[in-house]
Order: sequence, then C-alpha cells, then structure tokens
Amino acid sequence: MTSIIWLAIGIVVATALLGSLVLGFLTPNVSSVISLEEKCEKIAKEGFQIHVSYPDLSPDQLPAGDMNRLMYLDEMWIKECVSGLSAESIFNIVQKVEHNFYSGQ
Repeated sequence: MTSIIWLAIGIVVATALLGSLVLGFLTPNVSSVISLEEKCEKIAKEGFQIHVSYPDLSPDQLPAGDMNRLMYLDEMWIKECVSGLSAESIFNIVQKVEHNFYSGQ
C-alpha cells in the first residue's frame, strides 16, 4: 500500500516538473522582449528624426549619408522589430516616439 502512495507522489512530482519545463519553454522571456522593444524604440527614434529633418523630400532625394542610414534603419526595423514583436508593441513604439518628439522629450 505504501509503495502505491510513493509511486503516486513520484508521478505527481514528475508531472509538475515536466509541466514547469514545458511552460518555461513556451512563454517568451520577458526581459528579452523588453530589450527588443528598447532597441526598436531607438531604431524608430533615429529613423523618425531623419524623416522629420527632410519633411518635403522623398528618400531618393536625401543626402547620400542620410539615405544610406535610413535604408539601414528600415532594414533593421523590418528584420528585428516587425518580425520579433507583436503589432500592438510596434504601434505603441511608433506612438511613443512621435509623442516624445513632438512633446520635446
């Protein structure tokens, strides 16, 4: 009888440990998401500043250095931010960058 109880306790403990491991792998690491959001905010801020510096020019009319930098930032934005964050996070980053710029922060 006691061996059945020990077997049941062992199964419960093993199931709890496996469940914890599976849950740990399935949930994204919060700190990595936050650091990606911070990185994407810096990318958006720099790109937005270039766009605002030349409000009436299209990208092909920008000075070569700024155009190259803008193309690089756009590529990073798409590869890292768009593919790594939710649409809501991206929208929030864009709103925050615009708000901070126009409020003078």
